Amino acid sequence: MKIREFKERVFAAGAKAGLKDMEIYVSRSQISTVRVFESEIDDYSVSDAGGVGFRARYGGKVGYSYVEALDEASVELLTSGAKANAQIIDSDDEVFFFGGSPSYPEVEAFNTKLKDVSTEERIEYAKKLEAAALEADSRVSMVNYAVTGVSEEEVYLANTKGLERSFVKNGAYSFVAAVIRDGEEVRTGGKLIFSNDWGKFDAEKQAREAVAEGVSLLKAQTVNSGNYRTLFRYDVAREILQTFASVFSAQQVQRGLSLLEGKLGRKIAVPQLTLVDDPLMPHGGASMPFDGEGVAAKTKNVIEQGHLKTFLHNLKTAKKDGLESTGNAHRFSFKSPIGIAPANFYIKPGGRSYTDLIADLDNGLIIIDVQGLHSGADPVSGDFSLGAYGYLVEKGRIARPVDQITVAGNFFELLETVEEIGSDLEFGAPGYGGQIGSPSLLVENMAIAGS
Repeated sequence: MKIREFKERVFAAGAKAGLKDMEIYVSRSQISTVRVFESEIDDYSVSDAGGVGFRARYGGKVGYSYVEALDEASVELLTSGAKANAQIIDSDDEVFFFGGSPSYPEVEAFNTKLKDVSTEERIEYAKKLEAAALEADSRVSMVNYAVTGVSEEEVYLANTKGLERSFVKNGAYSFVAAVIRDGEEVRTGGKLIFSNDWGKFDAEKQAREAVAEGVSLLKAQTVNSGNYRTLFRYDVAREILQTFASVFSAQQVQRGLSLLEGKLGRKIAVPQLTLVDDPLMPHGGASMPFDGEGVAAKTKNVIEQGHLKTFLHNLKTAKKDGLESTGNAHRFSFKSPIGIAPANFYIKPGGRSYTDLIADLDNGLIIIDVQGLHSGADPVSGDFSLGAYGYLVEKGRIARPVDQITVAGNFFELLETVEEIGSDLEFGAPGYGGQIGSPSLLVENMAIAGS
């Protein structure tokens, strides 16, 4: 059954059942993945997922239900399920059904050329990844990951208030990981790329970077414990930002789970730091014209020149604070209630290259990977203690690789001790919490536990 026909049937059946405000949220996605191992296709999978989330007002409460098919049986399941759920809801929180924004932006989130990239081309790319990694250095013993994938997602949102919007987005990713063996020592180097422009994928360059990183870590040793000036490379900086992104959610603030409560308008970071949420970024991994409630998306500075300008809001949190929604309502799937998440969320790049930052560091550490973000970081307090590795820098040059260290600090303090911001902004792959990006960050002082 087509989406609009299904919507009309659901709304008609809901009205007969005594439901008032009604809304359907339809999401459909397809992900195709290819993995190559030893020049052969090790795995090829195509997954289709999707369904319909439904919410409706009955007896003053809003009930929820969902199905995974658009057919006649699902019409009854949605309406009866939402009605039954509404009768057991005990929350007094106000739930909003949004009639629509005055206008919506045009967003470039779908690349038609990506749709024309054949499975054969992606298989060939994965094979090139593996071959290029094996050829990059004689110490590469195995390429345990040479993967490409493409995804396409469609979202449709409609309600009885007159709202009806949809959009489609797509993207591709590639990941390669090579095992480097030198005698008894084993290291791994990897490189991930995400874009919806297939022309930006370069198998040989990606493989060389992965191998070079693994090789650079051979003979790594720890350092003495102490406080070090530290350069967090762009990928580590964005992982830390992603871990603590929830502190900017108005939902967490209103629940007392963010130390940023009461700090709007106040300085919380160094003046050169601006944190942006941009759902309108052309071809961004989390770009969208409207949010999970149908509110028009808009770009905003969450931190501007060190000052906290806004939290991320949906309709409910905005009403509690007497504000307008920032367009950050998010549904993690068609099965989920409405939460809050950023879109393309990133620290605005500065003017110093990565090489410049190493020279500026003079004597200190570069952190290129951390482990334990799920267990070693507390988004409420901001504290983190993470296993890490990277490089020791002496007199502005990389002296040797470093491992077996732990870097400890606090996210909120880190924001206030950034000395330099790099020009090397890079985004990771999009996930349920948006697409996070950061340039490299040179930080004044971090506690390092080593020998």
